[in-house]
Amino acid sequence: MQNKIVIPQTDLSLCPIGLGTVGAGLDWDGADADLIFNTYMELGGNLIDSAHVYSDWVKPEIARSERVVGDWLERSKKRHDIVLITKGGHPDMTVETPDLHNSRMKKSDMEKDLNESLKQLRTDYIDLYFYHRDDTAQPVEDLIEVMQGFVKEGKIRYYGCSNWSAARMAEADAYCKAKGYRGFVANQALLNIGSKYMNPLDDDTMCAIDDAMYEYHRKTPENLAMPYMGVCSGFFHLYVAKGEDAVKNSPYYTPGNLAVAKKVKALMEKYEASVSQVVLGYFYQQDFACLPLYGPQNVEQLKDAMGTMDIAFVKEDYDL
Repeated sequence: MQNKIVIPQTDLSLCPIGLGTVGAGLDWDGADADLIFNTYMELGGNLIDSAHVYSDWVKPEIARSERVVGDWLERSKKRHDIVLITKGGHPDMTVETPDLHNSRMKKSDMEKDLNESLKQLRTDYIDLYFYHRDDTAQPVEDLIEVMQGFVKEGKIRYYGCSNWSAARMAEADAYCKAKGYRGFVANQALLNIGSKYMNPLDDDTMCAIDDAMYEYHRKTPENLAMPYMGVCSGFFHLYVAKGEDAVKNSPYYTPGNLAVAKKVKALMEKYEASVSQVVLGYFYQQDFACLPLYGPQNVEQLKDAMGTMDIAFVKEDYDL
């Protein structure tokens, strides 16, 4: 497996693929969850990513992903063997008609989410805590000070952001530098082999790694890119398995991505690789460190994805 990714100015040494848990409690729970988590660790994994909002849009349980992670941590006694991520401040998904533009990032919202996350996860600290969205109506200084307060309380070790613009991250960086704070250590945003050519998503609160953010990460290695939607919501899997007709309703269905799909099939043949391995291999050929988050539906998918690290893809493979 590829060497660990070390975030500068931290003690975080991370597996190059993070285990996403949006499906925890839906696709796997109990003994199946134990198998997923334990297999991930056996294959060299050490980064588990959750969020307080996962998966509140499926009633009746709330924060079920954190509950499943917490169940496993309690059973396995492996809390100190993993780097634990969770996120707070997401708009409320329990209401009948969620409004993704109705921000929940006041200090009281963040305190509520963090304290509930600690309870669900059955831990007294989070290794890496994220703002799950941005609220540009609040000064970046106020948002940073909230996170610094959590650090001082010992409830979190480091903090990051998800779905912030490059400009807001740079603003936060400048404030943290002036105050002597470590600042954001990671950024979760949309990036994958098909994102360059995809149509806009329905949720416009999700930020993609556009040209400005790409340049930001190239120049700011101390803020690690942690892309989500790494396997393009299964677009290339469906295309390879069932053909073009199966993907016509996808936001990835564009002329550009049909050309990428042909490239994916060619790389599968060249390396005797799976679709997941080809699309995940894309992240390790960028101009900055990328640590994609991968959420498997079962242990077979997990093993396949982790095998990406054993394939010697090269940058030229991904000239798109």
